[in-house]
Amino acid sequence: MTDISAWSLTDPHPEQGLNVLAKVDVLVVGAGAAGVAAATVAAEAGRSVLIVERYGFAGGAAVAGMSGTICGLYLASDSDREPRQVVGGFTERFRRELTRRGGLTAPQIYGKTWTVAHDPLVWRETADALLERAGVRVLFHTVVTGLVLDGVTHRGVVVESNAGRAVVLADRTIDASGDAAVVARAGHRYTFGDDGVIQNPTMFFRLGNVDVRRFTEFYGADAICPPHVTEAIIDGRNAGLNLPRQKIWIFTTPRPGELMVNATRLSGRDGRMLNVIDPADFTEAEILGRRQVRDYARFMIERFPGCENAFVVDTGVEAGIRQTRTITGIERLTNDDVLAARKRDDGICRVPWPIELHAGDRPKLTWLLDDYYEVPYGTLVPDRGEHIIVAGRCLSAEHEALTSARVTAQCFEYGHAAAMATVLSLDGDIPYRELPGGEVRAAMAANGSALSLS
Repeated sequence: MTDISAWSLTDPHPEQGLNVLAKVDVLVVGAGAAGVAAATVAAEAGRSVLIVERYGFAGGAAVAGMSGTICGLYLASDSDREPRQVVGGFTERFRRELTRRGGLTAPQIYGKTWTVAHDPLVWRETADALLERAGVRVLFHTVVTGLVLDGVTHRGVVVESNAGRAVVLADRTIDASGDAAVVARAGHRYTFGDDGVIQNPTMFFRLGNVDVRRFTEFYGADAICPPHVTEAIIDGRNAGLNLPRQKIWIFTTPRPGELMVNATRLSGRDGRMLNVIDPADFTEAEILGRRQVRDYARFMIERFPGCENAFVVDTGVEAGIRQTRTITGIERLTNDDVLAARKRDDGICRVPWPIELHAGDRPKLTWLLDDYYEVPYGTLVPDRGEHIIVAGRCLSAEHEALTSARVTAQCFEYGHAAAMATVLSLDGDIPYRELPGGEVRAAMAANGSALSLS
């Protein structure tokens, strides 16, 4: 037993003398795209790393939420009809490994840009291999229930599993939960969307036993549905099916005869927006989402050529989450930064993805044509607290800017950035907020990221 009375536990009734499960250089909370990248890169730099994850697998929204694509790799264009990839680094490492394992499609047209779809099982296997190869200690089925704080300095967390409660002590913590769970529990500042209104969650599903050739002849090559499909959805809605979203997206997958469908729009039974941080809202989203999937699947089976003998393979383990908490960082990505395609000396990631606002019966897309912007390092650093950095969709950003910046290709690179910043912070004993963003950018460029150096 170890006495931790020198620190305070952010728990209503802190228990002294909890077992110390581990003492590491770096603790990563959450094993989604950002967390896998952060843990792998930090371990490869020679640091001891522990990653904790509430599910029994890595993947986060990409796997549990079945979002299924690596969006944000390619430029959008009205004139150039070949995909041009502008994001490298850890994102490219993961993309390459998925491809090598047969778990990724070729680029698919998505409006004015492209994306690629993955096999969720292969995603998990790829993450397992990268983490193991790097020497990361992985704890699945483990959740953070408290923090170890020395004033405002993060010293570790309290974790809980079926084995009980214990403490993990860490010199640095990377909050890759996607929900800023560590930041929020510490009492650091954050916001929810646009004055508390966040983007709709969704329930992805996969449809099997599809004649993909006949389906594509009917639907077209673009993942975003054509007008004749929207008209059919409106007809189905008028016939009594629960089809609230009339602009839907359908992708082929690496598996023969399978489609991945992004069609549902989840709101409360009373029509209100759901905040999936609240478990009651999260539960409602998932129950209603699975029901809505059945109506969209029935509609496709009855109306779409090639889908006559199809069936629902599965839905996401959880509802697909686009947005929850957004931290208040030492810097903020603004809507104007996105629209002006602003480049920065402290930029740690390129983003060519459009503003993609999910609200109402059709998503709003604002394209960035033949260009990209860069996300500043300071968006990952909370404005309060020490020895804590975030990685993933909870970065500091205005509402519409976040709808562009939150996608998977960029989340890999946010994890990459958080890891490189952590190594620099540990090596120089420098607080995250005092690290020059240009140094983090240079370290990422040296590690393969597609970032030019002036």
